[in-house]
Amino acid sequence: MALIEFRGVKKAFGSKVVYRDLSLDIHRGESLTIIGGSGQGKSVMLKLLIGLLQPDAGSIRYDGEEITTLREKDYARIRKHIGMLFQGAALFDSLTVRENVAYGLREHGRPTEEEVDRVVHESLTYVGLPGIEHMWPSDLSGGMKKRVGLARTIALRPDVVLYDEPTTGLDPINTTRINRLMLKLKHTLNITSVAVTHDMSSAFTISDRIIMIRDGGVVYSGTPDELRQTREPFVRDFIEGNAPQDEDTQTLLRSAG
Repeated sequence: MALIEFRGVKKAFGSKVVYRDLSLDIHRGESLTIIGGSGQGKSVMLKLLIGLLQPDAGSIRYDGEEITTLREKDYARIRKHIGMLFQGAALFDSLTVRENVAYGLREHGRPTEEEVDRVVHESLTYVGLPGIEHMWPSDLSGGMKKRVGLARTIALRPDVVLYDEPTTGLDPINTTRINRLMLKLKHTLNITSVAVTHDMSSAFTISDRIIMIRDGGVVYSGTPDELRQTREPFVRDFIEGNAPQDEDTQTLLRSAG
């Protein structure tokens, strides 16, 4: 049984139809990357999964449980298992790094300050940023913000992490750092990952499987090697139009694998 199942999901915003029939299985421990043009609904899929949006029709199951019919207070239980790294990291500017990373801990329980300190330290160390607990988001670079956002995400030790454009706006060095962290989470914590990205070099580096969203559903699914070799015209156009040509970027990403 798949860990996450979408079946016949439909979603529209007024006259704009995003999904006509989204059906997809995501398996435990898998690293899945979603590609597709702007406005095709890639980020919408993530928001449907964590309950920020509701489908107009269809079924979404997590670990065998139908989640589209859950009330908000019941959805909190699901969100303990599914973390999300938002595109802009979404740190709270009025909170220190410590309080940002601890935010989910406090929302989902009543931890002691000793426990908060331990988990915050472990999470920041995991992303390579120990000792910055008392810094403010305004003091951080873009790459550091992404890593603090990831530390906050893993503080609850989720089973699934959703990544919305995790490398957007980052230089090649920080792009490589984030890719390596995503691979590290998969291999050391056995986390299932679902990533949305336009960065095809990252997609090829981090993925077990890549799917393409187009015309309201999944139009392609395959391994990175299969994607590289496909002759589907619309897939090739997307890959060739989005793959970076910078040799330094390519070299760094190959080293991340």
